[in-house]
Amino acid sequence: MEELDPDNLGYIMINNLEMLLLQAPNQAVIGESRILSQMISQNLKPTHDHNPLRRFYRGTKYFLVDNWQRVWVMALWIAVMCGLFTYKYIEYRRRKDVFDVMRHCVCFAKGAAETLKLNMALILLPVCRNTITWLRNKTKLGVVVPFDDNLNFHKVIAVGITTGVGIHGIAHLACDFPRLLLATPDQYEPMIKYFGKQPTSYWHFVRHVEGITGIVMVVLMAIAFTLAAPWFRRGKMKNLPKPLKKLTGFNAFWYSHHLFVIVYTLLIVHGIKLFLTNKFCKKTTWMYLAIPVFLYLCERLTRLLRSSIKAVAILKVAVYPGKVLALHMSKPHGFRYKSGQYMFVNCAAVSPFEWHPFSITSAPGDDYLSVHIRTLGDWTGQLRTVFSEACQQPTDGKSGLLRADCLQGTNNPNFPRVLIDGPYGAPAQDYKKYEIVLLIGLGIGATPMISIVKDIVNNIKAKEEQEGEEEEDNMNALENGNGAAINKTSLSNSKRRLENFKTRRAYFYWVTREQESFDWFKGIMNEVTEMDRNHVIELHNYCTSVYEEGDACSALITMLQALNHAKNGVDVVSGTRVKSHFAKPDWRRVYKQIAVKHNNARVGVFYCGIPALTEELRQLASDFSRNTSTKFDFHKENF
Repeated sequence: MEELDPDNLGYIMINNLEMLLLQAPNQAVIGESRILSQMISQNLKPTHDHNPLRRFYRGTKYFLVDNWQRVWVMALWIAVMCGLFTYKYIEYRRRKDVFDVMRHCVCFAKGAAETLKLNMALILLPVCRNTITWLRNKTKLGVVVPFDDNLNFHKVIAVGITTGVGIHGIAHLACDFPRLLLATPDQYEPMIKYFGKQPTSYWHFVRHVEGITGIVMVVLMAIAFTLAAPWFRRGKMKNLPKPLKKLTGFNAFWYSHHLFVIVYTLLIVHGIKLFLTNKFCKKTTWMYLAIPVFLYLCERLTRLLRSSIKAVAILKVAVYPGKVLALHMSKPHGFRYKSGQYMFVNCAAVSPFEWHPFSITSAPGDDYLSVHIRTLGDWTGQLRTVFSEACQQPTDGKSGLLRADCLQGTNNPNFPRVLIDGPYGAPAQDYKKYEIVLLIGLGIGATPMISIVKDIVNNIKAKEEQEGEEEEDNMNALENGNGAAINKTSLSNSKRRLENFKTRRAYFYWVTREQESFDWFKGIMNEVTEMDRNHVIELHNYCTSVYEEGDACSALITMLQALNHAKNGVDVVSGTRVKSHFAKPDWRRVYKQIAVKHNNARVGVFYCGIPALTEELRQLASDFSRNTSTKFDFHKENF
C-alpha cells in the first residue's frame, strides 16, 4: 500500500498489485528493439551448410581466430620436438656399428630421449609464477603468449613426457637389450667399448647405473602423475579401501609432486652415464636443465625470502556459514597487487611446508589484505579448525558468525603464525583493459570478482576526485598564472595512476547454492551499492536452491522479497541491497542483453568457478562474437 498508494487514497488497483508482485524477474533492456532481439536470436541459430568443405573451412577459421595464441605455441613445441627426434634418429641411423646390432629400435629410443630432455626442462617454466607475473605485467608478450594457460601447458608437457618415457623405455627394454643378448660375437664386437663383455642375462643392463636410475625415475613419475589426476587430487575416489584413502586429496598430490627433486637428480646422473655415448660434449642433459632449474630455484628462494622477512599480522578472522574462513591481514610494506591476482598462504600450525593459492578479495586501495577460504580439503579444513578455536564464540542475538578482532598492527597470541607469498598474475587482473566487463563467480569463485568490483568503485571515485581537482586547479591557474606549471605536474601524476583504467560498466553475477553464502560478502555488497552513485556496477545474486521465479513453489518468497525490497531497500534472501534471483541464470539472455546494450563494444568476460560451466560460457562468448557486433573475450581462472 505504501508503494502503490502514495496519496493515501485507501485503495490500489489490482493490475498495479500484479505488476509489483508478479513482475518478470528479468526485465527487458531499456531501448531494446524487438526486431533486433529477433535478429540476434536468428543469427545465433546454427546455419546448416551441406557443403562439407565450406563447413570445415568455417569451423577451422573460427577455431584459429579463437585459439591462435595456443595454436602457434603448440605448433612451435611440436615442431621442435619433431626436429630433435629426427636429428637423433638420423644420427644413430648413420652409426653403422650401433645400427647393425639394434637397428631402428635404438633410433627410436634416442630420439625419444632427446624430446624428454626438452620436456623435462620446459615443464618447470609454467610453474615459475614470479617470472610469468613479471612477463605479464612488465612486457607486451601477453598479446601473443597465452600466459593464462600456463597450467594447461604444464599438463600437456606432462603428456609429452609420458609418451617419451614410454617410447624410450619400451625401445630399450623390449628391443635393444634382447638384440644385444642375441647378437653374434662378430656383431657384438663393436659394442664391447660401450657394454663390456657380451652379457648372458638381461639383468646385466638393469643393474647398471643407467638401468637403476631409469627404473626409479619411471616409478616416481608414475606415482606423481597418478596422484595428480583429478580423481585423486580432488578426492573423488570414494570406493577405495580405508588405508588407500590417504593417497587421495591435495596433500598426497602436493607431497608426491615434490618427488621431482629426486627425479631431476637421477635424470642428471642418468644423462652422464648414457649408453652408447662416451664423449662428455655429447651428454647434453645438464645443458637442457641448467637454466630452467636455476630459474625455479630462484623462484623458491624468492618465496622463502619474501615470506620470512615479516609475517603478516592477523587483524580479523571470521568463520562464516558454508564453511568459509575469512582472514584480514596487515599489508606488508611494498606489497603491491592488482585486483584479480592471488597469493600463497602458509600456516605452520597446519603444515610448515605447504603453500596454498587464494584469490585476494581486498582491493589494492585497501590498507589490509583479505582472503576468503572455502573448506574443501584436508589442509583448508585444518586451517578453519585452528582459527575457529582462536575465535570468540558468538553471543546471543548475533548471526552465528565466529569473529575475533585485533587492534591494527598487533598480533593476537592465540592466532597461529601466517606467511604469505605473492602476488601472482591471474587472468582477471586484465579487466582494466576493457570498457565493459562481465564478471561471473560460482560459490567461492566470486573471490577475485569481489576485489575487482571494489577496485572499480575505488577507481571511479578516484577519477571523480581527479576531475574535481582538475577543475579546481584550472580555476587557480586562471587566477594565479605562476602556479600553472606546478598544477600541470600534479595533474599529470594523477592521470598516470588512472591511465590504464578503462572500465566504465561492469556486470557481476554471483551464483551460489546456499542462502548462507550471501553472508560472506554482505558488507562489501552494501558498500558497493552505497558508493556506486552513478550505477556503473550492476550486481546480480542468484540462489540456485530455490525454484526459479515464476514457479508456484517460490511464489510466496518472491512476493515477500518484492514487498520488503520496495519498502526497506533490503533483500530478504541475501540481507543486502542487492536483490536476489532464484535458480540458475539464463546465460544466453545475459549475453544477449549486454550485446544489445553495447553495440560495437569489446566485452571482457571473466569466470571463476567449477569447470562444468566453462564450456557453455566460452561457447556463448564465441557465438555472440561471431553473430553480433559485440565481441566477447572469455577468460577463466585456473586453480
